[in-house]
Amino acid sequence: MESLHAHWRMDYIAAPRLPAGACPFTALPALGDDRAALIVHRARLSYLMLNRYPYNPGHLLAIPFREVTELEVLNADERADLMDVIILGKKILSVALKPDGFNLGFNLGTAAGGSIPHLHAHIVPRWNGDTNFMPVLGHTRVLPQALEATWLRLRETVEGLNIAKSKTDRPKAKAARSGGHGTKGKR
Repeated sequence: MESLHAHWRMDYIAAPRLPAGACPFTALPALGDDRAALIVHRARLSYLMLNRYPYNPGHLLAIPFREVTELEVLNADERADLMDVIILGKKILSVALKPDGFNLGFNLGTAAGGSIPHLHAHIVPRWNGDTNFMPVLGHTRVLPQALEATWLRLRETVEGLNIAKSKTDRPKAKAARSGGHGTKGKR
């Protein structure tokens, strides 16, 4: 039997973990390092990041800054901002990766596959023939590009589309951590 090697995974395995009970979706924007956090774009009330466990290359998550677990808890501005970010994520992926289609969705609750108790939408680019025998036989996904390289490609697309928000449109890191709705923040 041949072996598959993903040497870059060791960096992730050896990385420090968040404390028990900490939510990565509120902690990552507060890092102040979008590259390390894999955040591709920040809007006023939500943001886009690469999924660390992607179904396909370019798998994005659209996440509100405020920590909520249900759609109905979002106020009207948050719902509109989140939908705009989902549409923007689809546009970024269309330009950068040219997929043949998309899967868009929410996993609400653990029974539905929600592994992190924080509302987030999945934006998964799909290509004709992108499923193969690996997930079925080997319970393994083959991703042709490292997350860092995908992040760079998507950030270049964001900059090329001139869609990056000004600093005044970003929530304060403190407000994002506390569930507030700040209007300024670090990148």
